[in-house]
Amino acid sequence: MNRYILSLLLITLSACPVFAQNKGIIAGTVIDKSTQLPLDAVSVKVENTEWGSVTDSLGRFRISNIDPKSYNIVFTKVGYKAYTIYNIVLTSGNETSVTVELEEEIKSIGEITVTGKRTAKVATLETPLSVQRLTTEEIKANPGGNFDISRVINTLPGVGGTAGSVGGFRNDIIIRGGGPGENVFYLDGIEIPVINHFATQGAGGGPTGILNVSFIEDVKLSSSAFDARYDNALSSVFEFKQKRGNSNRVQGNVRLSATELAATLEGPLSNNKKTTFLASARRSYLQFLFQALDLPIRPNYWDFQYKATHQFDKKTTLTVLGVGAIDEFSFAAPSEATPEKLYILNSNPNINQWNYTVGAALKRNIKNGFWNLAISRNAFNNNITRFEDNLNPTPARQSLDVTSNETENKLRFDVNQTLNGWKLSYGAVLQNPQFSNEGFARIRAEVRDTLGNLVQPEVKANFNTSKSFVKLGGFVQAGKRFFDDRLGVNVGVRVDGNTFTDEGINLFQTFSPRVGLSYVLSDQWTVNASIGRYYRLAPYTILGFQNNNGNYVNRDAKYLRSDHYVVGFEYLPKNTTRFTIEGFYKQYGNMPVSVRDGINLANKGGDFNILGNEDIVSTGKGRTYGVEFFAQQKLTKRFYGVFSYTLFISQFSGVDGKYVASAWDNRHLLSVTWGYKFPRNWELGLKFRYQGGAPFTPFDETASRQNYLSTGEGILDYARLNQNRLTAFNSSDVRIDKKWNFKRLTLDVFLDVSNWYVAKSPAFPQYTFQRTPNNSGFATTNGKPIAFDGSNAIPVILQNNDPSVTPTIGFIIEF
Repeated sequence: MNRYILSLLLITLSACPVFAQNKGIIAGTVIDKSTQLPLDAVSVKVENTEWGSVTDSLGRFRISNIDPKSYNIVFTKVGYKAYTIYNIVLTSGNETSVTVELEEEIKSIGEITVTGKRTAKVATLETPLSVQRLTTEEIKANPGGNFDISRVINTLPGVGGTAGSVGGFRNDIIIRGGGPGENVFYLDGIEIPVINHFATQGAGGGPTGILNVSFIEDVKLSSSAFDARYDNALSSVFEFKQKRGNSNRVQGNVRLSATELAATLEGPLSNNKKTTFLASARRSYLQFLFQALDLPIRPNYWDFQYKATHQFDKKTTLTVLGVGAIDEFSFAAPSEATPEKLYILNSNPNINQWNYTVGAALKRNIKNGFWNLAISRNAFNNNITRFEDNLNPTPARQSLDVTSNETENKLRFDVNQTLNGWKLSYGAVLQNPQFSNEGFARIRAEVRDTLGNLVQPEVKANFNTSKSFVKLGGFVQAGKRFFDDRLGVNVGVRVDGNTFTDEGINLFQTFSPRVGLSYVLSDQWTVNASIGRYYRLAPYTILGFQNNNGNYVNRDAKYLRSDHYVVGFEYLPKNTTRFTIEGFYKQYGNMPVSVRDGINLANKGGDFNILGNEDIVSTGKGRTYGVEFFAQQKLTKRFYGVFSYTLFISQFSGVDGKYVASAWDNRHLLSVTWGYKFPRNWELGLKFRYQGGAPFTPFDETASRQNYLSTGEGILDYARLNQNRLTAFNSSDVRIDKKWNFKRLTLDVFLDVSNWYVAKSPAFPQYTFQRTPNNSGFATTNGKPIAFDGSNAIPVILQNNDPSVTPTIGFIIEF
């Protein structure tokens, strides 16, 4: 694969007609954050240079003939807070386009005059703390990130992953000890339930992100103090802000690496520049990487993304967007049939998925504010099959066959205004979820003796579910600053309901108030606090489960609840430097507990199957608490860096009511990322991560031996739930970039190496039987065929901690 990349690189270089360095261009629009109206007479300055401009009556600006390299861009206007975009990389290949929102100036705080010193602050009156942001350049240049937003997020404070995902092939997002299914994702205000390929239905995660980083202008993570407009969030809200397509010219980029090929195109769709578009497609080559690593699985995927924006007039804007993915999974015999590879081959299901989200949003400016109307549809299709021998599938040896569909139609409306100093927002949402689930899972295989007599009948769990219902919700939120703008107060409330669960239409059961406080101690110090209650409807895999009599046994499922208590300090010694320290406590209630095994489902969801397809009771509890520290240095001269550390405890209770360590109770999360920009457009990035050992449950050896032939996996001993721990994980990634700027073309060649010093990646152990060398069956202690109860089998515990090093060489062509 790398040979083809190098060949294409040489062809591209030889085809470039002009090798003289060309100039870069930055353009964009500046608007008022509260009213969303364009701002004229805004000064736009390329920091530490003579280049600059002023916005016109439509808030637009354009600065050309800039030497290609990294800059900070400063926006100033009388009566507004200064704003700086850091680390904007200007190239000759693409014109850089940005949209900037300016806030009105806080003129004075007692005797302290606030000018532009607080530009590093990312929290707002609505979310006064627990907020982090990533720019598109921080995502692109992140070592080991491979242009994957889901992986880059792991560098932020309080963000971890399940065992094996941090150093392996999963993007589970664990926020402050909460589960991967507790997060919600919004793309330009439209919810997207799935952001990863090969997602775990009912939870989250997957090996690779779907979103195209070329579309992203900004990513905002709120790990507490959620805005009341967002429903279903227990641990975090991710807001992905996409840029507008360039209105001045058609341009794009092509990215080719050892794992994928991606192409992006953008530009105007009308001569008056009122309509623009973004479009992209990506095709993976993960199957070649897995083949090179001699892994028996062959994942393959496509994804697509688009956005079109039309400006009807100065006050009205229409945005249409879409994102979708196709995921395919297959198997191949490994060259070296190790026990670990044979287990992967025969224990993993064959997965075929597709998903999409499409939507349209209309924004209209009104007096002192604006309103949004959004309509969207998202769908997720998941087909999972598994056989005793995945290389030679036959119906008689099939143990799992599930086809599941989830579809949601959503209508959202919200109003945002500033009245007498109060920032007010209110709105409602109406949704129509539809889900179906059909197939079977073999609980116990048929067993016959040597004479053919039936010893043990086959036991199957059959699924055949189809249901449609209505969800609705509403919110109101208000905030204002008092005492010469020292004190910021924000209060909100939200209610949600549905027509499916027994008490779903009772909106009082989801009454969720929240309040946030922010007090400016000095020009550099701020203290913040928040308290809030948040609810989430149980996953559709739980709601749609039927027993053998066809009854929906989980209609009594309650909304999952999480109460947050957070306090923290923020220190801004200068424009480019930010320190925060926060203490948090989250208390959970109404968590689903499995009737079959008595444990909290919060401890499941780290594989590629379906979570929650079983009978549950809403009696589980949980608690997570800890402290996190964050330090960030934005680009100054040539250096930028981020440091984060979180110390926390995460515990959940099952049917017995006893708190035990959750599956993601890693205790310690440490991340350090830094970058340095050398002359001649060379850049070096280095990332280090440390994650404490995750708890795990040992196997019940007797039950595992007796049932392995039926289930294909070991049986956990829940009497010793999470009593063992994996070793701690640590790893480092390195990335080197070199850019060449030609006339209307830029070439970026990069080398990205994940886990360059070959650290082990601890993951949960696996139970299996030893197989014969040719994988034709199981080895036995007496040389006879394996007994139906596994009594003559040779049990093997696979430690599953082999290191994984992923070097990726590739290039990006901007044109």
